[in-house]
Amino acid sequence: MNKSDKTGAPAVRAENIGKRYRIGAFEKRNDTFRDALVGIAQAPLRNLRKLRSLTHFRNGLNDQGDDIIWALRDINFEVKKGEVIGIIGANGAGKSTLLKILSRITEPTTGEVEIRGRVSSLLEVGTGFHPELTGRENVYLNAAVLGMRKKEIDSKFDEIVDFSGVEKFIDTPVKRYSSGMQVRLAFAVAAYIEPEILIVDEVLAVGDAEFQKKCLGRMGQVAKEGRTVLFVSHNLFAISTLCSKVLLLENGKQVFLGGVQEGVERYLHSGNIATGYADLALQTDHRSGPQNFAKLLSIETIDKNNETTTVFKMGAKFYVKVEFELSKVAEDIELVFYFINHRDIEFGVFSSKIEGFNSFKQGKQSVMVEISELYLMPGDYYIGVWINSNKQAQDDMIRKALKVEVLSDNNLTETVVDYSRYRDYHIFCRSRWQSATEDRVARIKNHVGK
Repeated sequence: MNKSDKTGAPAVRAENIGKRYRIGAFEKRNDTFRDALVGIAQAPLRNLRKLRSLTHFRNGLNDQGDDIIWALRDINFEVKKGEVIGIIGANGAGKSTLLKILSRITEPTTGEVEIRGRVSSLLEVGTGFHPELTGRENVYLNAAVLGMRKKEIDSKFDEIVDFSGVEKFIDTPVKRYSSGMQVRLAFAVAAYIEPEILIVDEVLAVGDAEFQKKCLGRMGQVAKEGRTVLFVSHNLFAISTLCSKVLLLENGKQVFLGGVQEGVERYLHSGNIATGYADLALQTDHRSGPQNFAKLLSIETIDKNNETTTVFKMGAKFYVKVEFELSKVAEDIELVFYFINHRDIEFGVFSSKIEGFNSFKQGKQSVMVEISELYLMPGDYYIGVWINSNKQAQDDMIRKALKVEVLSDNNLTETVVDYSRYRDYHIFCRSRWQSATEDRVARIKNHVGK
């Protein structure tokens, strides 16, 4: 229910939210022609019962069975006005179902939701868009559905179109738009109607990197203006940068509600993320080299707790384990790995030769590389790896062997930092900063002069 705003009252309150569905079951096929005819005759009544069974349960909330599933159960939380809350969890955890309940698309089976303020939702690509209408017509239609008057739409129209980046096609029917163009326009409408509560699902994954950056910036701006944002994403970098609180769901249940760093840590160790291990033995993508004497077999990324994962914090200890096979002994063998950023630029090099490591033998073997501090800014990176000798340059090379994600570490500073603005600089190095008074500068100059 929507309620008028009250001083100190939460913008969103969910109490004991649960959502139950009846899922499909295997239907027995007819063995004879006679059974098929009887089945056709009984089909209308059978279909009516099946339709009714989707929403009617014999034993109320106690109804159990293999065809019944609780997508959500016992969800309780409050979101204050101006808060940005990230909702995270594995696929199937119930995140999108929760947003649909909050957006009034579906009703909860149990519990109650209170919303204070105008809600704008973006849950699916092109939500509310009519494919036969042009982009211009859909902007007016969608904005009107979301509660804007024509004068408001007129005043915001140019900003919406400019943000979406589809001005060249604004008078083209939406059915001719790509999915990326649709989500650009849909997000622009949702973000610029000045909602008091903005609800966004993982649809931003459809847009390119530059547009995702614009969307995150816009959501941050909405939050700074005192509005409330509920944000579902698998992009933990975006969650860490944008959100002030995290709700973690597992199998439809609420397992954590609190600080971003603690919530992300719990998710990372819940076993629901990528393992951080890639089998390279049969991989052909991004691979080159004759493999005359060496072949890369696997690569693994490991955190400071000795757990295999693809997600790390900036400045954290970081391990890379590479397994390979030498079919024969070669001279001056060198194993190298490096990083590739979101612009497909290679940078950084970690070389066994530079470090003076030459403990290689014939046959299968593995090496572990320790980096005491991961010197990358938050974002997504690929790890490339190759092996060679003086006689054979890059005998086996896989340019994008494994993808890793680096998260911001808010413990590095007492102030909130928008790390996304530094993304294109890639490198993060710890440094010590202190005030240099005129007195101290003068003493340094005197010392240098002597």
